[in-house]
Amino acid sequence: MSRTQNSFTAGHYAPRAQAYVDSRDHSQGADLDEMEDHIRGAGLGRVLDLGCGGGHVSYRAAPHAGSVVACDVTPAMLDAVARTAAERGLANVETRQAAAEALPFDADAFDAVLCRFTAHHWSDVEAGLREARRVLKPGGLAVFMDVVAPPDRAADTHLQAVELLRDASHVRDYAVAEWLAMLSRAGFAVERATRRKLRMVFPTWIARTSVPPATAAAIRALQDGASAAVRAHFAIQADGSFDLDTATMVARAG
Repeated sequence: MSRTQNSFTAGHYAPRAQAYVDSRDHSQGADLDEMEDHIRGAGLGRVLDLGCGGGHVSYRAAPHAGSVVACDVTPAMLDAVARTAAERGLANVETRQAAAEALPFDADAFDAVLCRFTAHHWSDVEAGLREARRVLKPGGLAVFMDVVAPPDRAADTHLQAVELLRDASHVRDYAVAEWLAMLSRAGFAVERATRRKLRMVFPTWIARTSVPPATAAAIRALQDGASAAVRAHFAIQADGSFDLDTATMVARAG
């Protein structure tokens, strides 16, 4: 199942690689700023950008590390990241194709593992977190950033439904409590978890994944038919724009 899901995800994102490099939603944010604050001046050698997507973590991390390995299942993403890093003069960024659940690196190979907006695509998130811990040196820094599910079950169901309609490779957004438990089981000691809201402008959000008009209409129908409580939680606007819950979890390898 893992190999099938990873192949599906890679095929789904291949034609969208440049859109994620160009995405303003992905290239900026308080979570990226927080991540950079944690690695600035830390004297990091080798850093892993796990599930690099458009490479925005790699671009931020490169000035603060000896080398950065941008790792993803999608070859087209890696090509776009390599090209963009070269254009920006970031000679210490290299790319590697691999799934989070089966990383081709030795144990204790990295001083830091950084992971942003990718775990919700993994078929086996706990296996991916165990691999992240395996390749991280004892005491090494790990920063996981992702969309998270709200604790309210109705809001959670709404989120998973619109995410899947918008992106067929979506697996699950996990609640912060689930994240903390999974990280602990994988061998991480979580130091802090910062929750944020991320505004999604509906036309931009659906354009990035080339959502067909009929599917976009289905998402809008779900939004329009949602309860007042769900609509309030996501701050759904008349044009479909809404807020996502996100979290940044800073941890150390135990």
